[in-house]
Amino acid sequence: MLRQEILAVRNRLTADDVREAAVALAGRALELPELARARTVAAYVSVGSEPGTLALLDALRARGVRVLLPALLPDNDLDWGAYTGEGSLARVQHGSKMALFEPTGQRLGPDGVALADAVLLPGLAVDARGMRLGRGGGSYDRVLARLERVGVHPALVVLLFDSEVVERVPAEAHDRPVDAVVTPSGVRRFRHGS
Repeated sequence: MLRQEILAVRNRLTADDVREAAVALAGRALELPELARARTVAAYVSVGSEPGTLALLDALRARGVRVLLPALLPDNDLDWGAYTGEGSLARVQHGSKMALFEPTGQRLGPDGVALADAVLLPGLAVDARGMRLGRGGGSYDRVLARLERVGVHPALVVLLFDSEVVERVPAEAHDRPVDAVVTPSGVRRFRHGS
């Protein structure tokens, strides 16, 4: 239910709304110490009315950061490749699912994400506990489980619109909280019990 509501609100946004939010989002994200220190960042290319990421990806590259982007595999897992500018992206249609922009270069395999100092996650909402609501495909649940399995702990940051920070999202036992959410108006951090 919450997924449909958020997608309906996103679908009402104009191209100008999305573009303005992308610029503000990039500015806020670039102020994060986790991204300032990062040598490698795993990210994604926004599609449709998702909060825009290209300005942020290009700004990270301009800082000398290695940016890794996902490529969707047939089983919904993610492979990874380097982003070297908009020319290094191809639009890939995944059956009846949405078309995604994916890196065209060499693939690093699903474990490539373990090289990242920070992971920027897509989502539909995040709650007061830092629990992220995804689109329901499970791709990023696999990514987070893989990071845990190999024992690496990059900063986990979700990029959202302001209205998508909510009181509570449904969470399952395998769900992992994020460390921070970046919206066009600011950053909110979450403290997790150790």
